[in-house]
Amino acid sequence: MDPVTLVALGSVGAAALLLAVGIQRGGAPGATRSGDRASPDAAQARARAASAEERAAVAVRDVGVLVDLVGIGVVRVAEDLTVVTVNEAAARLLARRAAGLPGRSVMEAFTDHRLEEIVQAALRTGAAVGELTIRTTDAPTLLVRARRMPAGDAWVVLEDVSELRRLQRIRTEFIDNLAHELRTPLTTVSLLAETLALEADQLPPRTAERIAKIEVETGHLVQMVNELLDLSKIESGSTALVLDDVDLARLANATVERLSLFAERQGVRLVVDAAGVAPRVRGDGERLGQALLNLLHNAVKFSPAGAEVVVRVAASEHEAVVAVVDHGPGIPRAALPRVFERFYKGDRARTRGVGGTGLGLSIARHVVEAHGGRIWVESEEGIGSTFAFALPITGPDLAATPGA
Repeated sequence: MDPVTLVALGSVGAAALLLAVGIQRGGAPGATRSGDRASPDAAQARARAASAEERAAVAVRDVGVLVDLVGIGVVRVAEDLTVVTVNEAAARLLARRAAGLPGRSVMEAFTDHRLEEIVQAALRTGAAVGELTIRTTDAPTLLVRARRMPAGDAWVVLEDVSELRRLQRIRTEFIDNLAHELRTPLTTVSLLAETLALEADQLPPRTAERIAKIEVETGHLVQMVNELLDLSKIESGSTALVLDDVDLARLANATVERLSLFAERQGVRLVVDAAGVAPRVRGDGERLGQALLNLLHNAVKFSPAGAEVVVRVAASEHEAVVAVVDHGPGIPRAALPRVFERFYKGDRARTRGVGGTGLGLSIARHVVEAHGGRIWVESEEGIGSTFAFALPITGPDLAATPGA
């Protein structure tokens, strides 16, 4: 059970026991005054209540010590943004003294408007999550979760994720450096394979076949390296979005045109359904085109010959939706939550013989989210899949949004 919940339950239990003791001490209306017989029973009841109260207090104290030991900070904040209680772990993470915090406002206690905003959002909506770096010598990165309680107060849980974020940066830098180192030799191998392929008619058939295989596999490796570099830049936020008004219907037609040759080779027909719709969003046209291209390429790749893939563009009052609908094998329900993870390819038996790096959908997700949008998939095995993303038609200025 959640440590915060345990603390709350312990407090409620102790209060209930105290109430029971009070009732027993006051007696009930109509009770007899048989002092000789009632006194031993009352004394035993008081002793049992006192023992239960002590056990409850010990349990609450033990939970508090346990929470401190695992390094989880817990803060209770009243509706007026006044700090009610704070444990030692929270004070340590925020570089404050626990004894001097209760009774102060969140802003006075922690001098960080970002933490105050998270608490305000939780009191307003029920729950809020945020991440912030504390301006201290160690500069820890804290994951902050706040939730409003039925009584009106809010519990705030602080978790130090500095080490996790450091390891994530190391992983990103390693992939970035590795991709850069691989790009040059792979480009050389690819050029040599293309040169040999031009002379294939002068070579024995088996040699020409092997050169063609080298060319194809080298192309796959080059694609993987390029996608790794793209994903690394997107995740690190090193490339800013170049914002402009983007016509999604025109973007859909341009993307279909780019993939028309590949679809023709696969025996798949591409259709754009955007009649009478001209939604415009504020975004980076090149990056949004890349996201849509990845979704469309994925749909064509998994569609059988003779099938049709439809790109639908629609608009509501607040957002524009682009959906790619295919009639491929579909995705198992258990795999749906993971399809946008990097390198995820699903069941190997189902995807055998289908090329790909497993990065395209992950890149699409990052691009859409960098634009303040959302992306999802709906699928049914044996019927097909629909990959869709929604972008706000109107909203806050994205000029400062880091992303793809």
